Amino acid sequence: MNLARPTAHAYPLDPATPPPSPPTYIVGHKNPDADAICSAIAYAAFKEARGERGYIAARCGNSNARIDTILTRFQQPLPHYLSDVSPRVHDLMTAGVIAVSEQATCAETLELIDRHQIRVLPVTNAQRQPIGTVSSAHLGGIFIPRVNEPRLMRQVHTSLAAIARALKGSALQLFNEASVEDFYVRLGTMDIRSFWTISERENIPANQSIIIVGDRSDVQRRAIELGIRALIITSGLAIEPETVALAKKKSVTIIISPYDSATTAWVVRTASSIERVVDRSFVKVGPDERIADVRKKFTLTNHAVMVVSDDGTLIGILTKSDIFKPVQTRLILVDHNELTQAVPGADEITISEIIDHHRLGSLNTAQPILFINEPVGSTCTIIADLFRREGIQPSPAIAGIMMSGLISDTLHLNGPTTTRKDAIMLAWLAEIAGVNSKQLADQIFNSGSVIIANPPEKVVRSDFKIYEEEGLRFAVSQVEELGFGNFWQHAKPITGAIQDLREEERLTFAALLVTDINTQNSLLIVKGEAAIIAKISYPHVEQDEIFDMPGIVSRKKQLIPYLTSLIKEMAAEGTLPSGKTNPPFRKRR
Repeated sequence: MNLARPTAHAYPLDPATPPPSPPTYIVGHKNPDADAICSAIAYAAFKEARGERGYIAARCGNSNARIDTILTRFQQPLPHYLSDVSPRVHDLMTAGVIAVSEQATCAETLELIDRHQIRVLPVTNAQRQPIGTVSSAHLGGIFIPRVNEPRLMRQVHTSLAAIARALKGSALQLFNEASVEDFYVRLGTMDIRSFWTISERENIPANQSIIIVGDRSDVQRRAIELGIRALIITSGLAIEPETVALAKKKSVTIIISPYDSATTAWVVRTASSIERVVDRSFVKVGPDERIADVRKKFTLTNHAVMVVSDDGTLIGILTKSDIFKPVQTRLILVDHNELTQAVPGADEITISEIIDHHRLGSLNTAQPILFINEPVGSTCTIIADLFRREGIQPSPAIAGIMMSGLISDTLHLNGPTTTRKDAIMLAWLAEIAGVNSKQLADQIFNSGSVIIANPPEKVVRSDFKIYEEEGLRFAVSQVEELGFGNFWQHAKPITGAIQDLREEERLTFAALLVTDINTQNSLLIVKGEAAIIAKISYPHVEQDEIFDMPGIVSRKKQLIPYLTSLIKEMAAEGTLPSGKTNPPFRKRR
């Protein structure tokens, strides 16, 4: 007779396929420029060249014509796109879930809970979909004596096959053993004359009765004659062949238990199905839901939430303690160090390194990290220097990628942020790449107008960064053009897009710096608080909110220091707008 246990099961990960190591993403700022993309690619190549694995070049914004030209020129793929790195359920859930079916017995369930030290055990159906949970507290209720209800104390909701499994006994014969029924358990320890009196008094039908008895042949035969459902013989004792034959004639199941009467009675109770104690008020979540959102759902449950796939299959479990675990995914920030410019969710996971050439922001980390910040013209300059100092020669393609980021950010060594190190690194990279830097610069800067190639709302976000100073939030975008002709042809819709940007991001002001690469001059378009715009000392050009800025080409080294100095001056004067708070702007229609 097959008494295998199909009711307790687990859904582990494939043991032949170890879980992948969590990645470390190397990512530039939002709305990336060429230096942000190129430095991410180059630093990932540097890590690989040092034998370090698991580093992935990434981006948190769209490409543009200039970036596409660079990547095509050096046959590099666009980095992996990250829209949000907020911790997700799949980052923290427990996979390889131990679960149990609704037909499992209390004994089987308790064994799983004890063996795996589980507080809450999922209960699933035949399709591996969760239908509830069970815990040791739920199971404990089955074994609490109910002296006021002796009939219920005798009741066991299970099958005869489950009882035989729980007892680890031998079944001499089984009848309809798979049927899950309500049985009533009695010990046949009294005199034959009073054997059935109590059962009759409690109105317990014979065909629902299980009699536990030793080698008392008179009680055995009397119970069989009454038509009981099953007879359990304790202590492994033998039973007379005539009694077995009588039981067969009456379709009475006989099970031989290796335990004494008291132990046998207790074990039979543990063979009860868990069906009636399953807590069916559970919470389901998907693996891609944000942990921040799932935390709120724990107000609906004291236990755990079930993680299910699109078809409802159980794939994991998430407990209250899980949601406070550190996420294994890590970030390396390149070409920025301010959270306002970082990929969404960066403040919720570990930032392990920062490689940058901008001013220091207010970013805090939980532990010390590698932070390289140098006053050079490009992040690619810093990474090229790392290659050279380590004695590692990049491939010609990676050298070309670093050349491109350096050329783009320093305007081919003509920008005000250019340093001697930029020039040294560019020459070193050009020799490795076998590329003429002047020809590469011409190809990069002639790769298409951002203003012509994009709608106004994308133009103002193409290289867009948010800053905070004295409690005010403001944004400065920058595009580089060959002349100002394209801008003047689209000045009105671009100005409107800047205002929309300001309202959408709830900024005190928003600005766009349009830089002419040929003349090394710029125009600044500003939308925002009138008091701040009035403070700008550069000459107006045609409109009150467009300023001529001769010799200003660097947002980082020239424009941002100028704007922050204006804000600090107004703070000292007490003339900052709205007491350092941003007004509740409304979206323009």
